This record gives sequence, C-alpha cells and structure tokens, in this order.
Amino acid sequence: MRCYAEISRSRIAENFRAAQRAAGPHAEVMAVVKANAYGHGAVEVARVVCAEGAQWLAVSSVDEGITLREAGITCRVLVMAGVMRWEHKALQHFQLTPVAHSLDELRWFDESGVTDIHLKVDTGLNRLGTHATAGAIAETLRNLRTVRLEGLLSHFASASDFISPQTKDQIRDFNEMAAALASLGIKPRVMHFSSTNAVAYPRDDAAYSLVRPGHALYGYVSAARGQAPVCALLVKPALSWRTKIVVVKDLPAGAKVGYGGSFQAATPMRIAVLAAGYADGVPHRLSNKGKVIAGGRLASIIGTVSMDLTTIDITHVPHLQAGDEVTLLGTEGDVTLDAQQIAHMAGTISYNVLCGISARVKRIYVD
Repeated sequence: MRCYAEISRSRIAENFRAAQRAAGPHAEVMAVVKANAYGHGAVEVARVVCAEGAQWLAVSSVDEGITLREAGITCRVLVMAGVMRWEHKALQHFQLTPVAHSLDELRWFDESGVTDIHLKVDTGLNRLGTHATAGAIAETLRNLRTVRLEGLLSHFASASDFISPQTKDQIRDFNEMAAALASLGIKPRVMHFSSTNAVAYPRDDAAYSLVRPGHALYGYVSAARGQAPVCALLVKPALSWRTKIVVVKDLPAGAKVGYGGSFQAATPMRIAVLAAGYADGVPHRLSNKGKVIAGGRLASIIGTVSMDLTTIDITHVPHLQAGDEVTLLGTEGDVTLDAQQIAHMAGTISYNVLCGISARVKRIYVD
C-alpha cells in the first residue's frame, strides 16, 4: 500500500475504559464517533466501544447515524448537530435520537411523531442551542403530543481553560436552567455537558449522568491553562499513519525543490519523494517546516506539499530506498510524531489533523 492508517482496536478500548474511570461510577460514557470517528472509522470504533459496554453513540448528522444502523450497530445514537425537517422520517425509521436546538424544532418533531428528544440550551458557546427561558420551554412541552424530553444538554466553549471564568458561568447557567425546569415539573432522565476536556479536568459542580468524550477515545487530551486539577484522563493515540518512498534522488547545491522553487539546497543533499500529499491529508502548511519519521529519525519536509506527493530530506539517512516506509504520524523506535505535534507545526489543531486524513488512505485495523 502506498499510504495507509493503522488503527488499534485495543487502544480505543483502553481509552474508552479510561474515560469510564474518569467519569466515575454515576455517569455513562457516550462515545463520540462523528466525522467518521475523527478519521478512525465510525463503524469499527462503534463496534469496539459497544463491545466495551457503551450504551450511547454521538454523531453529527442523520446520515452518520444511518451508516451505523446499516452496519448493524444497535445501541442508542444521538444526532447532535441538527436535523433537517425532511429527515424526520429517517430518524424514526432508523431509531435515531435527535437533539433539538429551538422551541420550533420541538414543535416540528412533535408534528412528525418523533418521541424521545434531547434539548440543547445555549450557555455561552453561541453556536447551537436555545436561549428560551425555562417557562417558555415548559409551556412548549406541555402543548406537545408525542415528544418526551429525555435529555438536557449544553456544550463547553473553554473546558480546559482555568483562567477564564467562562466555564464556571456556563455551569451556573446550565444548573439554573435545570433547577428552573425541575421546579416546573420537567426532569429529563439524562443530562450531559462534558466532552473530553471537561472529563479530563473535572469540575465539581458539573457532574451529570452522561459524558461525551470524543478526542480522548482516539488518544488525545488538550493541555490545560491556569490552575487546573491533575488530568484524570490518561489515554494514548490509536492511529498511526504511514506511506512509502516513491523515489530517492541526489541533488547538487543550488537545486530547487517543488512548486515555486520554495526550497533551495544549500549543499548537496539526498531527498525522498513520498506517496502522500495534501489530498491524503498531509497539511499543505507543513511545506518547508513539517517533519516525518524516516529510518527511525526525524526528517524535514522540504519544498511545497503537493496534492499526491511530499518531499523530504534524507541526507542523514542515506540508506533509504524506493519502497521503504516512512511514518507521517506515529512512532518508530524512540521517535514519535503525534497529531498534536503535527498540528503545532501546521498552525492548526489536532482534531483537524486526524479528521483531515482522507478517505483514499486505507484504514487497517489491528488488535
């Protein structure tokens, strides 16, 4: 294979168990498998975590939920990022649970005969979720025929930031909403707020019945800012990404490499051209500043990352030849490149690196 990602089922299972331990005995873990499980393969990841006891999965769209159902996944699936009105029948047919983000959506779900609903309240992220008062929510629910409010949720904007007061403000607003609804007789069976960072750096006043780790399942937790508690969620990356050398060349001093001649050899050097480029997910912004692992050592990306090819400097590992394997993300011996390191070099975030590994990169699953 020219380019492939190897995903460890056992590592994902270990990470799920770590999330369960961090969440504590009174909270269920809803495994977030949206965006094709952050590039790891939603169906295979769902099989692993369901075998570990997960009762809930979270996806972004109805289509993602359908993919799981058609693969035989039977546990609860929550559709978190909005449902279009023409998708209501699919919700019912495939037994998917939607999140409503407005009072109008509650009414539309009711008109379609949808039953169990989770309602998102906007506590400060100002993306999805309702700003309605508890009174307006209660009045709307009393007038619905089929909808049952099974869950109440929100989403943190800065969960790993212990300098900003934003997280405390969000927890306060969410707890006030839950208390106000309870005083009006509305007590959802489940409440959830915490994703990976809030599980890793727990807040005493944000212990709810579900947690929603995503990034942690795949081996990553963001660093905290400020006076944070000790990280309670210890996980390891589950994905390695490798490619092959297409050709090796010796260049004279002064030779230019890649589109626009953005790199020029200061001295004679040996280069290798790799069978992966930005169409495979190698960030274009790694041009002339990224690294890979070649021959067990870090090697610099030189020139511009192309659509299908990336060039590296192997002057210090001259024994490498066409067909040899190079690690784009993962470990060789004592050298590691993970998604957070790559993201730092590319000026982005690790989520983007993982989700950016394209569909043409074959996924291989190992135990």
